[in-house]
Amino acid sequence: MAQAQKITPRAKDFSEWYGDVITQAQLADYSPVRGCMVIRPHGYRMWELMQRALDDMIKASGHKNAYFPLFIPMSYLAKEAEHVEGFAKEVALVTHTRLRATGKEGKDAVEVDPTSALEEPLVVRPTSETIIYGMLAKWIQSYRDLPVLLNQWCNIVRWEMRTRLFLRTTEFLWQEGHTAHATSDEAEAEARLILGMYRRFQEEWLALPVLTGLKTDSERFAGAVRTYALEGLMQDNKAMQAGTSHFLGQNFCQGVRRAISDGRGRARPRVVDIVGRVHTPHRRADHDPLRRQRPGRASKGRTGAGCDRADLEDGRRERPGIGYRLSG
Repeated sequence: MAQAQKITPRAKDFSEWYGDVITQAQLADYSPVRGCMVIRPHGYRMWELMQRALDDMIKASGHKNAYFPLFIPMSYLAKEAEHVEGFAKEVALVTHTRLRATGKEGKDAVEVDPTSALEEPLVVRPTSETIIYGMLAKWIQSYRDLPVLLNQWCNIVRWEMRTRLFLRTTEFLWQEGHTAHATSDEAEAEARLILGMYRRFQEEWLALPVLTGLKTDSERFAGAVRTYALEGLMQDNKAMQAGTSHFLGQNFCQGVRRAISDGRGRARPRVVDIVGRVHTPHRRADHDPLRRQRPGRASKGRTGAGCDRADLEDGRRERPGIGYRLSG
């Protein structure tokens, strides 16, 4: 076995210390692809265990797993202007379908075949709202089809030039839940339910204390009406976003909106959506300073990273008759 390298003292440089621990524990390593990482067997085993536990909780709450395409037509994102604005600088595009040999040597031995250009570029999935709700518009034909409770385990691509192992990489693993409801009250309740599930998973399964709160308007998810978040306090006194749950209102229904009967002869908007996502362990938000203050003082009502504390206790309640099971 290769001799262990020296670990940077945590008090000297917290970020360097973290990177040293990850690499020397053989959890992950830097990839030759800039901005990406390789998850090694020990690290992937940790992901498998966490995924299994959270997946059991998600299924116990009535959601079903599905899988949607990695590639999304660019026109789908064009329908949601605010949503696109939030990801415009991070989007990766597929514009051609093949290469061709040039007869040259070295790095110039192949080139993009200009005759293989796509009629419409494809976005490599930065998140799945547009493709999922496009399909729901096809599947939901009446109020009897509601609610729809879907979950997806997948990879996401958001262009990063600096790799921070398990924290900020171009490609990362995650879970995203997407649901559709007949009323805004049902969708709001779902958003809070999922936030409570994430909090329970992190506090009871991972033993990580977190604060829950409502993101400010400037920090909410692009296209959401409200974003609820979990924030953890790191050992360097900075806050890390550990999960989010979003109430989307009708923002992702506008392009395909129709009226459906509610069974009493009245029409109402087609669907009201929410999406719940947890970024643990392969995605983290930027670090934000967090001041230490005593509860009950002027800081009361603040969590971390710009969150306003909300009364989310009902988000910790389960649906009637449904419990959580952590192991199979």
